[in-house]
Order: sequence, then structure tokens, then C-alpha cells
Amino acid sequence: MGFKPANNIQDLQYFGEFGGVNPSISDSSTYTFLSAKTMFDTFEGNADGCYLYSRHSSPSNLYLGEALAAMEGTETANVSASGMGAITPVLLQLCGAGDHIISSRTIYGGTYAFLKNFTPRFNINTSFVDITNLEIVENAITKNTKVLYCESVSNPLLEVANIKGLADIAKRHNLKLVVDNTFSPLSISPAMLGADIVIHSLTKFINGSSDTVGGVVCGTQEFINDLRNVNDGASMLLGSTMDSLRASSILKNLRTLHIRMQQHSHNATYLANKFEADGLKTVYPGLESHPSHELFKSMMNEKYGFGGMLTIDVGSLDKANELMEMMQDKNLGYLAVSLGFYKTLFSAPGSSTSSEIPEEEQKEMGLSDGLIRFSIGLDADIERTYKTIRTCMESLNILDFKTKTVNSL
Repeated sequence: MGFKPANNIQDLQYFGEFGGVNPSISDSSTYTFLSAKTMFDTFEGNADGCYLYSRHSSPSNLYLGEALAAMEGTETANVSASGMGAITPVLLQLCGAGDHIISSRTIYGGTYAFLKNFTPRFNINTSFVDITNLEIVENAITKNTKVLYCESVSNPLLEVANIKGLADIAKRHNLKLVVDNTFSPLSISPAMLGADIVIHSLTKFINGSSDTVGGVVCGTQEFINDLRNVNDGASMLLGSTMDSLRASSILKNLRTLHIRMQQHSHNATYLANKFEADGLKTVYPGLESHPSHELFKSMMNEKYGFGGMLTIDVGSLDKANELMEMMQDKNLGYLAVSLGFYKTLFSAPGSSTSSEIPEEEQKEMGLSDGLIRFSIGLDADIERTYKTIRTCMESLNILDFKTKTVNSL
């Protein structure tokens, strides 16, 4: 495609108020006006460059939003206090009573719970489908459908959405395609593939230090203006505003995202290949065995690989818990939810990040009890990491060495 998201971030140049290499932090909740008319114009949305109230916008948040819009190739962006604080206003802005959403069946548990349990209160209903089957997606469309919703790489099963194919369907039926790109920043650019709106949880890879919760909506200027509208904008009225100090912190971390994603992907690819060779049921888009390996390759930007997320299945929840506890004890990472940290994080999603999904639906989508989701860290010596993980697996009899020859390391 020739799209280079890291270059777009690098090409942004901000000067601080006093000439600093970082922009000054706007530590104000409200802003003054030199004239009453300017205040009126700002309320009406007709005063460019003027700030009204930090729930609406602030300089620090706009700096970060501009950088993230450049990364995704959209006109602009609006940052929020969390990933869910980005997802929920978008869907409520696009849909009203009687409307219908088609969503991937494998999505983050919080998003699933919002669509399954919360939006029906407003008579907004959702069909959960196999998003990888375009025929099923198109057949689910009704006269009331307004939105197609998916994740570029799904949480936690790592299914890959055919964004171009979904965009074609959306355009034919006058729908909005909303894509959560949290698992694949830089690697995949959904807006370049036809998505209308791109969402991230900034909490994860983009911030990268597990010290901040945040979200972003990337889209057209018109849509972002709608979200911020003081009269009927869902982001403005629901109030999920990012703090200026946090926005400034994430902007600094964003500048190293390209380096971090390369290392996350390198390490995940190494471990995925080793785990698969050991006979473990391993899911990683970078493996040729992944059903959407070629699709991912056709969509990906150069250099950033297949991402830092992988799963293995060790057969049972008890085995999964034993292994994760042992790996934490061996300082391989943390038994924790979330992703994108410099250390590896691991969890059993069926009982954690996807626990909102009923057990019978987990089984139907292939979310097994023994599944462990790994967010692979920035380990400098990934071979050493693998050897230690393998030792843990040996001690728990997860690998059957009576029938397998030990790989030479």
C-alpha cells in the first residue's frame, strides 16, 4: 500500500510554549475568552483554535489525537479516558432505538457485554457472527442495520478480519464499518483498507507501560465533531475525557511504538514457532498454520510483523493456572490481564478478559478452558525465555516427551 504510519508520527513536530521539545501540558479545566462573542462562537463550534472546557477538548488531548490520526491515516481523532470510553460513544452516536449492529462473535469481553447486556436497554440489538465469513456477515444485515463492528485481530482467539471485504459490504449497504485495532497498531491500518472509524485502547501497545488507561476514536472531521458536539455528542455528554497529563505521557510513548512493535512481533514469532514445533496447539497470525495467515500478510504494513499476541492450549484450566503461576514465579512475566507491557503478560481469557461471554458461547466460538493468552514482552534474549518456559512445561507434564524428540535449541 505504501502507507508508512511510523513516518507520519515522526513527521509531526510540536514546540512547547517556551520552546521545549515536548509540547506544554495544558493543566486547565476551563479556558478564558477575550470577548463574549468568541465564547458564543466556540459553543456553536465556529471558533477554530479556541478551547472551551477540557471535557470538550484541550491542547494536550488534541496533540495526541492529531498524532494518532496521522498514524491511522484519518482526518482527525478524539482521545478518551479508556478504550471502552471510545467504543461506547461511537456505537451510541451511530445507533438509536430500533437500530441493529452486526458484530464479530470474538471481541473483547467488555465490548461484548456492552452490546449484549447494555444497548438492548435502548432497543439497540446486536447479531454476533463469524466475522471471517463474509457471506454470513452479509446475510445478517437487516433494514435496521447501521454498523459492522469487528477487531482487526480478535480478542482472544486471534481471528483476522477481512477489512477490505467488510468495507465493501458496508459500502454496498450504506453501513459504517467500525474496527478496533488495539491488537495490531502499525501492522494493520484499517482506514487505509476502507474502515470508516478506527478505535484503539491506548492502554495497551500504544502507551506500552501499563501505567495509563486511555482510548481513541479515529475518523472523519465530521464524525469527530459529532462526537464532541455540546448538544448531542456522545463523547461530550458521556464525559469519558482523558486527563491532559495522561495525554502528554502517551504522546511521548507513542514515539517509540514502531521500535516496540518490531520487538514484540519478533519475540512472539520466535515463541509461536517453538511452541508449535513442540506439538502445542498454538494460534498466531504469523504461523502458516493460522487460517488467516495470508490474509494478514495481504493487509499488513512492512516491518511491524504479526503482532505480540499469541495463544496456546494446554488442555485444562488447572494446567493453565499451574503454568501461569510457575512462569510468574520464574520471573517470565506476570499473571495479569491487558497487553502491550515490556514484560510478558499471560491470562486464561475464559475466566478473565472474556468472562462476560457465557460458557456455552465460549465453547461455540472455540474458547477452551485450557487456553492461555500471551502478550509477549520485549525480552532481549527470547531464546532464554523459551528455554525457561519449556522447563516449566516439562515439570508440569504439558509436553509429552515419550512420543516427541526434544528439539535442539
